[in-house]
Amino acid sequence: MQDLRLVFAGTPEFALASLSALVEDGRVPVAVLTQPDRPAGRGKRVLPSPVKQYANEHDIPVLQPTTLRDAGARQQLSALQPDLLIVAAYGLILPQEALDIPRLGCLNVHASILPRWRGAAPIQAAILAGDANTGISLMRMTAGLDCGPVFVVESLPIGATESAGELHDRLATLGGVTLVNNIDAIASGQLKPVEQDESLATYAPKIGKQDALLDWSLPAEALDRRVRAYNPAPGAYFFAGPESLRVKCWRARVVDVPTAASGTVIECGRHGVVVACGSGGLSLEELQLPGKGRIRAHEFAAQLDLAGERLDGSRE
Repeated sequence: MQDLRLVFAGTPEFALASLSALVEDGRVPVAVLTQPDRPAGRGKRVLPSPVKQYANEHDIPVLQPTTLRDAGARQQLSALQPDLLIVAAYGLILPQEALDIPRLGCLNVHASILPRWRGAAPIQAAILAGDANTGISLMRMTAGLDCGPVFVVESLPIGATESAGELHDRLATLGGVTLVNNIDAIASGQLKPVEQDESLATYAPKIGKQDALLDWSLPAEALDRRVRAYNPAPGAYFFAGPESLRVKCWRARVVDVPTAASGTVIECGRHGVVVACGSGGLSLEELQLPGKGRIRAHEFAAQLDLAGERLDGSRE
């Protein structure tokens, strides 16, 4: 194992998996960069990021610049004299001046098989597109958006019923394992990066709440993927009932239904809630009314009878 001065930059749970893998492998970073503490949860309490919490528990110095475009922040990074900066879901742009600081450059742990799904939401994008596989790419960072040359790719299949949350956890673990298994070969130059094929690049933009609205005119397969892709955040939803309640759907499955106008509730009772789509039908397995907890479909049906209603997939 090489004696490298590592600095780690990351913020959410995905990044924590890589940081903890490094520490457990005996590669404790000399410092951690993470985003400033921000309000979180329903109470909007200001909380440290998962990466900061872990770093504090392991006595790793933490830096929280609001931007690395600031010369002072870059001076702090330079003072650490890093051999390698490892970045995983950091959330801040690294300008070229920052990328040039580490002696061996910057290594990104990215949750897709690059050049497919560059950008902010690669896990959700892979599910939405119906991809059979996704994976982890270790990439040398450049000033562009996830377009640097790739050292190694490890792939895994996407489960037919897997949610983004479940896939996230598997990819986070794979990211940590891939990182510690390859860091020495990358640092020594034994592993050479390969340029990405720009003609194959696809992009996964940041997700907004409006993206998660279920449009019943779409095929049932597409809606099933939306439900899975937006679980746990922001949560797929639709409007229903005389008060046009925003109902979240956490689990669903594709079913055969009689021909009916899209959005028609074919069944709402003890056997569940089934809605006709642009083609096929969607059985809504786990639902949530505003201000309530998640419940099974038959429990939902007992609280809100939607039988025969035509749901609107366009209102916000």
